[in-house]
Formats: sequence, C-alpha cells, structure tokens
Amino acid sequence: MESPRWHVCMTAAEVRERAVAWIAAAARAAVAARGAFRLVLAGGETPRGVYEELRAIDTDWSAWQVWFGDERCLARDDPRRNSRMAEAALLSHVPIPPEQVYVVRGERGAEQAAADYLAALAGAAEFDLVLLGLGEDGHAASLFPGDDWGEAPDAPDVLAVHAAPKPPAERVSLSARRLGRTRCALFLVTGAGKLGAVSAWRAGGNLPAASIRPPAGVDVLVERICIGD
Repeated sequence: MESPRWHVCMTAAEVRERAVAWIAAAARAAVAARGAFRLVLAGGETPRGVYEELRAIDTDWSAWQVWFGDERCLARDDPRRNSRMAEAALLSHVPIPPEQVYVVRGERGAEQAAADYLAALAGAAEFDLVLLGLGEDGHAASLFPGDDWGEAPDAPDVLAVHAAPKPPAERVSLSARRLGRTRCALFLVTGAGKLGAVSAWRAGGNLPAASIRPPAGVDVLVERICIGD
C-alpha cells in the first residue's frame, strides 16, 4: 500500500488555503468527467475555516453531493453536530440542492442513525473526495483506537459507535473501508497537539487514520509544527 503523501505547510492558514484550492480543483474535474462532485465533509475547527473560504469559489454548486464522515448523536439543532457546523460555515451560503446534502440523523441514536445512513448510501457511487481530520490519539472520523474500524472486506459502510473516548460517547461513522472508496482522501492536520499522532503515523503505527486506504493513496496537508523535523 502506498505511503501517505505529506504536503507540509508553514501555517494553518496555508493548510486551509491549499485545501480550498484542492477541493475546487477536484470539483471541477469531477463535474467535467461525471457531472457530479461527491464530497465527504469532516468536523473540526480546521475544516470549519476551509468551509467558510469555500463559499467564494467558482463552481457548479448544483452538481455537488455532500456526505458526512461521522456525526455525534446529539439533538438536531445542537451546535456540536458536524452537520450544524457545516451548515453555518458553508451549506446555508451556497445553492447546493437540499436533497443532495445527506445528513446523519444522529438524534435518532447510534444504531438507528447508522442503519438510516447505510440505507442512504446503498448504491451510492465512489466518492470523489473525502476530507478528514486527525485527532491527537490518531483517530479519524469517529474511528477511535481500540475499536473496530471497519477495515474487513465485509465491513458495513456505516458503524454505530457507543463508547467514544470523547463526549458524546454515541456517534455514527463511515467505516474505514467506505471512507477508502474514494478517488482522493485528503487529511487536514494543524496544531502542535497533533505532533505525536503525526510522528506515530509516519513511523508506521497502527492508527485509525492509517486504516483508510483508498486505491490512489492518501494526501495529508499538514502544518509544519505537527511534523517536528
């Protein structure tokens, strides 16, 4: 399996700037080739800044299809929900058709929300771009150390998570196998607190982030402070 491609940025702002350009280019290519751009969004502060800057790009928003890599099982209007953050930062500002935004109904509880999202994904094509963050413990989406990350060939596309080490304990996550069914997986990594996870990943550690293995490999936009060289 191809090693991650590390793209070192001097600042977090550069990570965001390059991510916006990357997403815009991926959207143009996907719409030109297939008439649709299938994007998986991540939660977190770095993606929030990216989403805010994405509002200004020149793109055919009507061709975008938006999915979520994971969600917290909280009330529908809880600001900690990834879908609420994405709505505030991007989705309420651009004309993506609402029926092309596939929200995880986390308010229904992990098991039911996972089952619902699995049904929504049934027959869905390969993603064009999956955005991901990296936790200080090496987690990605809501795939945490010590859990089943859904790597097996027969793993379901969606996992119900009941004991996340960060609150809330109940979450829903796409499996590593489904996250890997993409033309591009792009990690956005900023902050000195990620140094340990980045070091472990680069050393070949068995981290959840490393379990996401698309055919074309993984790209990581990483702030220099996280590298430690």
